[in-house]
Amino acid sequence: MTVRVVLADDQPLVRTALRMVIADESGLEVVGEAGTGAEAVALAEKERPDVVVMDIRMPGMDGIEATRLITRGSGGAHVTHVTHVIVLTTFDDDDCLYGALRAGAAGFLVKDMALEDILDAIRVVATGDGLLAPSVTRRLIRDFADRPVSPAPSARSVGGITGREREVLALIGGGLSNTEIAERLSISVATAKTYVSRLLTKLDARDRVRLVIIAYESGLVASGR
Repeated sequence: MTVRVVLADDQPLVRTALRMVIADESGLEVVGEAGTGAEAVALAEKERPDVVVMDIRMPGMDGIEATRLITRGSGGAHVTHVTHVIVLTTFDDDDCLYGALRAGAAGFLVKDMALEDILDAIRVVATGDGLLAPSVTRRLIRDFADRPVSPAPSARSVGGITGREREVLALIGGGLSNTEIAERLSISVATAKTYVSRLLTKLDARDRVRLVIIAYESGLVASGR
């Protein structure tokens, strides 16, 4: 199945470079380009792409607000189509990272990454898995633990899940992959994947990045651990 992509960046050269690389890849297709956050939101509503590759610093509406608008209502058990957002920026700092993830981004990349890695990230995010290779997850967890925040009034509850699912959620929050969760709990990888799928549905989470944040905000994973 072809992954439909929208490119949002105020630099035409960046969009052109990404479009040319994607054009040479089977299974990926650029269905629109935007130079502002507002244009990205409009394109996402019109084209219903699988992935939006989003810059942060754009004139008018920035990429974080555009991400929030695109992902709001996109996801959950009763939504037939989900648009995932990958933030691609030159600003590799904590404020951008947390702002993007809290807005609903499924991944966070920097523009000096190899183009092949960006293409791989688009494919991964399109499956709903998020950018959660262990190295990426652990960087996020390490930074998150160094900057504890108080749960917002609207923070999600983890009620309605079983004790075992709570254990799995805590391990996801600790940065463990499905294989590592299976080893820790002495279960099969397939069973670990089933628990993750159930958590995504029960907590109305778009991807594992959301589960990581829920685990921290709910106190299942202690900051600084």
